[in-house]
Amino acid sequence: MGSIIFIVLIFGLMYFMMIRPQKKQQQKHQEMMSKLQVGDKVVTIGRLHGVVDKVDTDAKTVTLDCDGIYLVFDRTAIMRVDHIEAVQPAATVDTDVASATDDKTADVEEPKEPTDDSVKDDSDK
Repeated sequence: MGSIIFIVLIFGLMYFMMIRPQKKQQQKHQEMMSKLQVGDKVVTIGRLHGVVDKVDTDAKTVTLDCDGIYLVFDRTAIMRVDHIEAVQPAATVDTDVASATDDKTADVEEPKEPTDDSVKDDSDK
């Protein structure tokens, strides 16, 4: 009777240590693949970095733009997805920079002219 409990305990331990974390990882990867969209930066399982150019759900493939070279991969070859955040419009950035530079212009020192002591006469040579 004790050996049966020991075997059940070992199978339960194996489930919680190996099978359950692997299922969670597979679910996380499936969720990541379902959110894959054009413009996302991705890394393949071969450590190739690129930007998603096209996603074909019927053929289960992804076309990546790798510095002008377009490569087609299976969706399962994608290891990691880095979603690109929306960028602020340039007009708001320029106004912030202009106001910051206006405040700092008063603190800029004029360049100093060399004094007579620092200038040596080359005629002695």
